[in-house]
Amino acid sequence: MASLKELKGRIVSVKSTQKITKAKQMVAAAKLRRAQAAAEAARPYAERLEKVVASLAGKVTGDSAPRLLAGTGKDDTHLLVVANGDKGLAGAFNANIVKAAVVKARELIAQGKTVKFYLVGRKGRAVIARTFPGMIVGEFDTTAVRTPGFDEAGAIAQDVSNRFFAGEFDVAHLFYSAFKSALAQIPTEQQIIPVKVPADAPASSGAAVEYEPDEEAILADLLPRNITIQLFKALLENQASEQGASMTAMDNATRNAGDLIKRLTIEYNRSRQAAITTELVEIIAGAEAL
Repeated sequence: MASLKELKGRIVSVKSTQKITKAKQMVAAAKLRRAQAAAEAARPYAERLEKVVASLAGKVTGDSAPRLLAGTGKDDTHLLVVANGDKGLAGAFNANIVKAAVVKARELIAQGKTVKFYLVGRKGRAVIARTFPGMIVGEFDTTAVRTPGFDEAGAIAQDVSNRFFAGEFDVAHLFYSAFKSALAQIPTEQQIIPVKVPADAPASSGAAVEYEPDEEAILADLLPRNITIQLFKALLENQASEQGASMTAMDNATRNAGDLIKRLTIEYNRSRQAAITTELVEIIAGAEAL
């Protein structure tokens, strides 16, 4: 049984931890409002750009289609771009993204495909390196910036595109966490190369429409921009999801610390009462002996 001094030390230690988790919860809540606003503001533009690309892609076929749209003509090698955070204490935020990427990788390997990984952020690297040794072909370090933004998304898009044009892979998939609420962050997969045209994309109408410049020239400019925008949206979604997961995790930690303090306080009071009772018994027994 722990002594009174040990119990008192534990209570003080847990109270200190509770103060830290409470402070981190408040910081995450403040950052969440800004990150959520940024993520929600980026969604309409990213979704609209996808629709524009899909609309133009339906009018371009054959050899005239840009390579980012037509692809390499095969899907033997897949690149999984896994966007994680750089900090911990965010619950299962990073683990869920990595888990989704691992599941996809195993499905592709079971189909006889070659899988490669391109990792954004520091978290999750150890798990993927241990599970798929030798399959990490690229990493993008985001620790140098406070919050990854459009410049970082452009650099990632350029690096990935260069690898595609160099023939390192045929299809690229992006993994990130879509923000729904502080309690719900959904691991999401999105094919970014070649640009996936949805089955319900609007077909070309009978009306004669002339583009200046032509569709191929427009797509040649829009497709790289679309990849950058989709990556930028993913980074913003990740930031909001990370802050939401951190706020929830720190709230749970604060509550657990409070419960632990109550249990330790009860144990301390019982031990203290037992010690007092023992002393009284000894004093009374000594007095009667005299």
